[in-house]
Amino acid sequence: MKKCVVVFSGGPDSVTVAYWARSRGCEVHAITFDYGQIAKVEIARAREIAGELGVPHKVVDLSALKEIYAGVTSLIDESIPLTREFSQPILVPFRNGVFLAATVAYAAVIGADTILYGAQGSDEENYPDCRREFYKAFEEAARIATEQRITIEAPFSGISKSEMLKIGVGLGVPFRLTWSCYLNGPLHCGRCESCINRRRAFGEARITDPAEYEV
Repeated sequence: MKKCVVVFSGGPDSVTVAYWARSRGCEVHAITFDYGQIAKVEIARAREIAGELGVPHKVVDLSALKEIYAGVTSLIDESIPLTREFSQPILVPFRNGVFLAATVAYAAVIGADTILYGAQGSDEENYPDCRREFYKAFEEAARIATEQRITIEAPFSGISKSEMLKIGVGLGVPFRLTWSCYLNGPLHCGRCESCINRRRAFGEARITDPAEYEV
């Protein structure tokens, strides 16, 4: 793994992946997507963290996807209520597939041999595009399409979010800067499924969550 591209949302999972890759001597390039999400603050946080990490960072405008996802997911459509637990409207269909497709193109252009993203074990039950069978199938498609030996990995797919957070602490991840909320801030709402999962994972890891919450 000499040069890698990290799908970099600005959340604790993807940021930990980037710090992990750097700790292994990888030349890290970060890529962030504006896909029409309500939580635009995550893009700003991604920029800030990439600057702190000292890695090249590309933000790609895919906001036209809002035309596809409107009426489907509460992460884009404000008329769809957010829930405290996982529910179908939280899903953004094939989001990771869209992100990985663009990331494969970027990796091929810059000569990166590895793509990393932040899927971890706690996500696998509810999110099909966080499962190994998905990203390994995508890896095969990427190799066929580019005729390059590109590898796609989710380094923490076999462990829980809380275990990943412990690794992140050891790597010096600035969790204070990461953003998890499905809303746009300035504070984490503390009510949406993502905020609740974040709090739960930090609690299970026995790590103080530095995020600020409305409730």
